[in-house]
Amino acid sequence: MNCKVNSIFKKLNTPEQSGKKIGLFRTICAIFGGLLVAYLAMTLLVFILPGTAGESIIIPLMFNTFAWAIAALWISVSSTKMIALYKTFIPSTIFCIAIAIFILGN
Repeated sequence: MNCKVNSIFKKLNTPEQSGKKIGLFRTICAIFGGLLVAYLAMTLLVFILPGTAGESIIIPLMFNTFAWAIAALWISVSSTKMIALYKTFIPSTIFCIAIAIFILGN
């Protein structure tokens, strides 16, 4: 069991052979991870902006595609698969905690 976990961890931490190929794993991680990070950031932005939720939703909707593109690019330029996973899950966790604080604080 420990040997399998170490081999998976080693495979995820190995840099790509060629810098010209992004790879399927990082592409999928960039698309869906970028979408998750962008939507969570835009949801947090709705809570931060003053006014009602109906009034505050316009700005996050306008910037969502831009935030998704930036997040996807940021994730896709990772040198290893493990860093791509970190760039997906760490900001998502931070945004989820911040959203939970705003929801529970009201």
